Amino acid sequence: MTKIKTALLAATAVMAAAPAMAEWAPNRPVEFVVASGAGGGSDNFARTIQSALTRNDIVDAPMVVLNKGGGSGAEAFLYARQNAGDPNKLIFATNNVYLLPYVAKLAYTTEDLQPVAALALDEFLVWVKADSPYETITDLIDAAKEAPGTIVFGGSQSKDTDETLVALIEQTTGADFRYVPFNGGGEVGVQLAGGHIAANVNNPNENVGQWQAGAVRPLCVFAPQRMAESEPISGEMGWHDIPTCSEAGLDIESYQMPRTVWLPKDTDPEVVAYYQDAMTKVAETPEWQDYLTKTSQTGAVLVGDELADFIQKNEDSTVKVFQAEGWTAAE
Repeated sequence: MTKIKTALLAATAVMAAAPAMAEWAPNRPVEFVVASGAGGGSDNFARTIQSALTRNDIVDAPMVVLNKGGGSGAEAFLYARQNAGDPNKLIFATNNVYLLPYVAKLAYTTEDLQPVAALALDEFLVWVKADSPYETITDLIDAAKEAPGTIVFGGSQSKDTDETLVALIEQTTGADFRYVPFNGGGEVGVQLAGGHIAANVNNPNENVGQWQAGAVRPLCVFAPQRMAESEPISGEMGWHDIPTCSEAGLDIESYQMPRTVWLPKDTDPEVVAYYQDAMTKVAETPEWQDYLTKTSQTGAVLVGDELADFIQKNEDSTVKVFQAEGWTAAE
């Protein structure tokens, strides 16, 4: 991780010296390489940024979105490795960039990419069916202790963000759930609304439709503070009315997934600085604010030292869960 921090500090130094330099800018189309399929969270993230950059004249060059979601996003990261030094390829991802190599043997490493920025944090909530007997998160945990391996938690994929969070709940509380993976958050939401699973840890955007319809309800959010004020979503309850999991008695203060932007390694510091500046400007646009409202994500522009520190802490805490579960890939 030292190399990531060194590269980010170099880019920060270039930004500070920018008035004395001719600013770099792309002179050919920029590829937005998305580490997910079309319609996924990372795809929506990238296309929103593409729109904001274009409509607000932040970047003049054409921008083309390419979806490379194979291998849980590894296809995009391998593509970055194959295009080291190319300043016209931006990779859009989450924390899967630096976590995937821990759980699978892959043909890339984190050092094959250069972090540029994080712009938002996905929140995670515990959801149950509307008529569930579990009124609080402690009710759910107590049930899993009393009947180990019988309470079904659904999630998106195996050994990914959702299963990691369920494992963290188990490690923190001593509860024993049965985790069942599905193909994506949308499918997990349908399974919960239909009563086929007892709970899920979907982000707000993945379950808001079922909540509005009165099919599911949230128990708590894994964040240091409650979510932003909003109009009522279901009945008189809005996002801010959901207690944090810490408030509700579960000793996990935060579990958030960053929406991140990367370049291939060996790109010049002034290139990194250019895109950092562009992403910072995106965060001020109406298109971006509308995106945050629609997805109920938390806006968080992280570059330089702040980004490096976030990555380090997020990686360290998550890898501890992997190790406790025996998920880490053999060297």
